[in-house]
Amino acid sequence: MDWRDHGILLTVRRHGETSAIIEVFTEAHGRHAGVVRGGTSRKIAPLLQPGAQLDVTWRARLDAHIGTYAVEPLRSRAAAAFSGRMALAGLNAVVALLSYSLPERESHPRLYRQTEQLMDLLGQDEIWPLAYLRWEQALLEDLGFGLDLAACAVTGATEGLVYVSPKSGRAVTAAGAGDWADRMLPLPPCLLGRGPESDAEIVKALGTTGHFLESRLAMEVAHRPLPQARGRLIDLLARSP
Repeated sequence: MDWRDHGILLTVRRHGETSAIIEVFTEAHGRHAGVVRGGTSRKIAPLLQPGAQLDVTWRARLDAHIGTYAVEPLRSRAAAAFSGRMALAGLNAVVALLSYSLPERESHPRLYRQTEQLMDLLGQDEIWPLAYLRWEQALLEDLGFGLDLAACAVTGATEGLVYVSPKSGRAVTAAGAGDWADRMLPLPPCLLGRGPESDAEIVKALGTTGHFLESRLAMEVAHRPLPQARGRLIDLLARSP
């Protein structure tokens, strides 16, 4: 069996003396692992950096086998990733969350395209945090935990939405929340696609998306804590001037 696709390199780990096992988030085949023969060599190892865009050909005798990859670099994102602390922390958070959350060999073409666009913004610190927030919303949506922010879950109102229900993920107005307001999650305007879009507001919004990553994805699906790389990114954003 064999197929060819393009994708984003997520993880690399040594395998035996000279090979490496890589995980690639591909457009048509999802998160897919394979062995790269000679993956630790001086020729190939520099190409296998997380975030790199690769053309990959996967081969195996049976579909259930881990198989082998032949890889060709399309573009490296190393320069962008090492352009600053935000870019490096962002890249690490994205690849860690994808490796952590995506079911193996399950296609997510829409999320793949949004991930590729996000990766291409690395190093553009003024716009990257908001793009990352949109990406986390897309990740939740693709995994079946999307937020419903169109109207108040209680009153049906489409204006004055200021909270998110921590149980349902639906928007709520102040009137709809009533005495339960102190138990609600904040709904910053940037989650609705409106301003302000300061780093402080984005961090607040990421606290809300993070609740669902932790309560739904981590506790119900993965059964282990979220990757620390996400926390490091949020901490860095919170300290931004």
